[in-house]
Amino acid sequence: MSTPGSPRRIPAASARRQRGMALLVAILVVALGTMIAASVAYENAMTARRGTATYAFDQAILITQGAEAIAAYGLRQTVQSDSKQLYIGQGWDKQYGPLEVVPGVMLEANLEDLQGRFNLNNLVRQDGTPDPVMTNAFTQLLALVGLEEKWTGYIVDWIDMDGTPSIPEGAEDSVYMGQTVPYRTANRYITSATELLALPGFGRDRYLKLAPFVVALPYGTTINVCTTSGEVLDAFAGPGHQEWNDATLAKNRQSAGACFPKLTDYQASVDPKVWSGQAAQNPNGVQANQGLGSNTGTANQGLNQPTGNPAAQGPQGVAPKFAQISNYFRLTSIVSIGSTEFNLYSLLYLDGTRMPRPIQRSFSRDEEPPLWLWQGQ
Repeated sequence: MSTPGSPRRIPAASARRQRGMALLVAILVVALGTMIAASVAYENAMTARRGTATYAFDQAILITQGAEAIAAYGLRQTVQSDSKQLYIGQGWDKQYGPLEVVPGVMLEANLEDLQGRFNLNNLVRQDGTPDPVMTNAFTQLLALVGLEEKWTGYIVDWIDMDGTPSIPEGAEDSVYMGQTVPYRTANRYITSATELLALPGFGRDRYLKLAPFVVALPYGTTINVCTTSGEVLDAFAGPGHQEWNDATLAKNRQSAGACFPKLTDYQASVDPKVWSGQAAQNPNGVQANQGLGSNTGTANQGLNQPTGNPAAQGPQGVAPKFAQISNYFRLTSIVSIGSTEFNLYSLLYLDGTRMPRPIQRSFSRDEEPPLWLWQGQ
């Protein structure tokens, strides 16, 4: 028992408890401080990385724009030196780089003539009716790459403006609305060949087979006979034609040092009536009144009996589908900054003054669509 005025003694057990609480509080304070410090350090590091990534992205954009300027200059020089033909081996198609632009930054670029491919938008005329020359050639192209011929009707229905399925095979809203995720047909010209993946059942494997030979360009573009593939040449020549195989074609182009085949050479390999449009091509054996559906869907307005305004349909035959010049090119620019690679795909257009200019840019090419497009395929 303590006497008056003497210090109060704290029991030993209570003192131990107080020391334990103080130690626990100290541990919690240290842990909290560590968490705050780690969070601040992480945010600072992420801010620095975001700043670095943004800077690298801006730097890559500027470098790829420089690549566009170089490509445009090269194209313009080529066109000025020879305005009547554009062919492989002329210089514009040479690989540029790899070149170290600045220390640690590499640029690699190449040009492709997109008019060396089959333009999917040419399947349907501006009046909404299918073009018999293009639909027959595309059907033949499908067969050459090992795909079913029915997809011609599906693509025509995806583009045309009516709601009547093509005959004998096609698909309109009635088919697409029955999909697991329902949607409607576009009923307009397509902007990317990846829209083929929207066709029910088309899928990834078919797309990868067809993608190297097709493109989506404005309606009415011709095919450059000097740069197109053997498969496309054979497709327009008609069923049973496979003389323009890629191995022989590539060797002949390399040794020719000029446009090969020229329009006159290719014309000689095509039936004169087919070339001029005097004979209707019909690879499917479908009668003239049972071809791909028209804008009215009636039986007597099919593949080989075009309907609508004749002026809107344009000239018939294979001849007007080909030329020896091009206006649309794709520039692939690859910029490497450290361990990061940046890709830009630029669509270049030669306008009426023959001045190339970019009209579209994207970060993925048609042959390599984003992975999310494969879902459900």
